[in-house]
Amino acid sequence: MTTESIPPLSGVELLQRFQALDKFLVAHQALWKPRPFTHQTLPWENQHAELAAWLRSRTLEQAEASHNQPTALSDAPAPFPELAWQAEHLSQVGDLPQQPSADLPPRFSVDVPGRKWQQIRAFGGSLGFAQQPQHWLDWCAGKGHLGRVLAHAGQKLTCLEYDPALVASGAELSCRLGITAQHIEQDVLAEAAAAQLYAEHSPVALHACGDLHVRLMQLASAAGCRQLAIAPCCYNRVAAANYQPLSTTAQGSPLRLSLDDLALPMSETVTAGNRVRQQRDQSMAWRLAFDLLQRGLRGVNTYLPTPSLPPAWLKKPFSDYCRDLAELKQLPAVGEHDWQRLEAAGWQRLAEVRNLELVRGLFRRPLELWLVLDRALYLQEQGYAVRLGQFCTAHLTPRNLLLLAERA
Repeated sequence: MTTESIPPLSGVELLQRFQALDKFLVAHQALWKPRPFTHQTLPWENQHAELAAWLRSRTLEQAEASHNQPTALSDAPAPFPELAWQAEHLSQVGDLPQQPSADLPPRFSVDVPGRKWQQIRAFGGSLGFAQQPQHWLDWCAGKGHLGRVLAHAGQKLTCLEYDPALVASGAELSCRLGITAQHIEQDVLAEAAAAQLYAEHSPVALHACGDLHVRLMQLASAAGCRQLAIAPCCYNRVAAANYQPLSTTAQGSPLRLSLDDLALPMSETVTAGNRVRQQRDQSMAWRLAFDLLQRGLRGVNTYLPTPSLPPAWLKKPFSDYCRDLAELKQLPAVGEHDWQRLEAAGWQRLAEVRNLELVRGLFRRPLELWLVLDRALYLQEQGYAVRLGQFCTAHLTPRNLLLLAERA
């Protein structure tokens, strides 16, 4: 069944789907919570030995080919196929109807990267509200590209942005394009942000991270905004150490989510060039090789977190990389090793890690949908009629879920 033939979720379906996803995620959390990168052997491998051995036998190239579509890996041993079917079934969300796109002069897309411009157009085309908005509020607006597209027909526009350089640049662009807009420098997490929202505003947020879009839902609800549209992003970009459920339903769930757990929906790789992929793979393989080394140096068989390192570190000889990183982490002297063999072991571990991650990958979309449904249920509790659907293809952006909320 294609997403075109599935309607968006609304009404009681939001609660029903949340409950089904909650049951699925809670029942299988032993499979998706442990990270293969930090465990030499995963807790579930004894129970599912055939699946673990099969995944560990596959190549890095095979893992890469399956990464973005793990549910399509049909020849894996049990319980993978059954979990894949459940994950796909529970993750189905229909596309939101697209309104006819307004013809905009080419100058509107100047200074907007092509993919971002397509996302903006798809987002704008999905805002089918019962009542025509009169005053758009572009939340975490950047230069206000989204707001200008929405307000091109003459509606009022307010853009809130934290970065003063983007505020100034956005104001200049609006003036040049003949759009009447207020570009306001505002930290939306600050207490003063509440004073920027009024009942007549229709707030929109395209990929505002974590706390930023949660803050919008809270303030817009309190201000009595009739409509809002949010495409959430970066669920792990939050100040709290663990997930703070928003809806009463999610607060009653036994699921407890760490920041590591919240990062899982964001682990889908986007299109990258060969050089970027090679650099990413080398960095991970060397980290995994160093992980083997540090366990011996410390005499402790546990993962040791290491900081993000500048790309220049990957230009060093592998032996220097290990010595310098050991010194940075204040470990015992490294001494001499068979560096070629250790590096090869790191690459082998990378292939195993990437393939074992396919099990976690099955739960990537179900967890993201659980999180977005928590937001949908929260908005329902605030008196909104809520629709949840996809506003574009995953190829354009994996973060393609859009919440439309409207009060009668």
